[in-house]
Amino acid sequence: MPADKLFINARFGDGTSRNLLVRGGRIVAIEAKGERPSGIEIVDLDNALVVPGFVEGHIHLDTSFYGDAWRPHRPCTNGFDVHERVAFQAENLAAAAPMDVRARNQLDLCIGHGTTQMRSHVMVDGSVGLKSLETILGVREEYRDLIDIQLVAFPQNGILTSPGTPQLLDEAIKLGANAVGGLDPASFDRDVEGHLDVVFGVAQKHGVDVDIHLHDGGMLGAFEVEQIAARTRALGMAGRVTVSHAYGLGDIPADALKKTADSLARSGVAIMTNAPGSRPFPPVALLQKAGVTVFSGNDNIRDSWWPYGDGDMLGRAMMIGYRSGFYTDEELAIAFDMITAAGAKALRLEHYGLHVGAKADFVTLNAVHIQEAVVARPSGRSVYKGGVLAARDNRVVKAAGRS
Repeated sequence: MPADKLFINARFGDGTSRNLLVRGGRIVAIEAKGERPSGIEIVDLDNALVVPGFVEGHIHLDTSFYGDAWRPHRPCTNGFDVHERVAFQAENLAAAAPMDVRARNQLDLCIGHGTTQMRSHVMVDGSVGLKSLETILGVREEYRDLIDIQLVAFPQNGILTSPGTPQLLDEAIKLGANAVGGLDPASFDRDVEGHLDVVFGVAQKHGVDVDIHLHDGGMLGAFEVEQIAARTRALGMAGRVTVSHAYGLGDIPADALKKTADSLARSGVAIMTNAPGSRPFPPVALLQKAGVTVFSGNDNIRDSWWPYGDGDMLGRAMMIGYRSGFYTDEELAIAFDMITAAGAKALRLEHYGLHVGAKADFVTLNAVHIQEAVVARPSGRSVYKGGVLAARDNRVVKAAGRS
């Protein structure tokens, strides 16, 4: 059990300076400067801006090459093709460093930048079985004192087109995955209802959440979003379903977009976007105004899909703001919300934030306020998990017993 600590001179987003009393890994008091209890460890935050730990809402721990040999990007032969990218990925992974080593590299990168909560998709399908999940489950256990990780059983090679995958998704949840995923029901499996039958069937059977990759564009993508929203309403799963990417929402007519946004809000389906550079992406402000939870993640980091990614959620917030044309303080606050509170809501995280009763998971920043943090992405951060220092200056503090 972590020792009691008093964090003094913590500057909040509203400009006030307060003290945080942490006991048993939770915030038990937030007070103005006053008396310091005797016999308790004092940590002076030196008036740094204190914000909740960042929520990495969508990443792939099993497929990153970060820390491994550089692998030149291979363009698709005819534009963007998910099937071809999956094939390139399989070839690259066959020659990559061990998965557990690559996953640790990526976790250290993300934690060093301030991530304390994460959702990672892990391949579970007929091509790899449960091997990848078993490996990442082991790494998750190893890092449990540094970061909380949800795992999504992700059928990267489809469900209906990959023999045995429905059964494997079921087994993955029994093994320890927290959610069930899907992938382009129309263009990959070419059977929207059959695909969703499996995904929502596993979710209902085990009482877990759903997170579906959807790259399909235009009205096809919008149709799939509508079908997912309808399923969510019918099954009473509001707040437990995410559509990741949803590129189609970025390139459909305004009237269709409004209809779909209202449907998402009514159904309680969240949207994850990382604002990828070469693709349309969902209009963040419009969706949020309609009542949709919109959050973010880095997605791929230096893998077979693209060579970019640095694990910094503040950088992702800046990218979203830049591509969305966010300039005002209110708009920049939306970008920050996407990597903190909105992500926590979408992942249904308990005891998140800076309030009494919350987990003492927070980051200190050299910034005046959150708006400056988004645009400047300051260095010199300290990351606390349960009130214990997890990383400083982008370097993870290794826990006892870890190499």
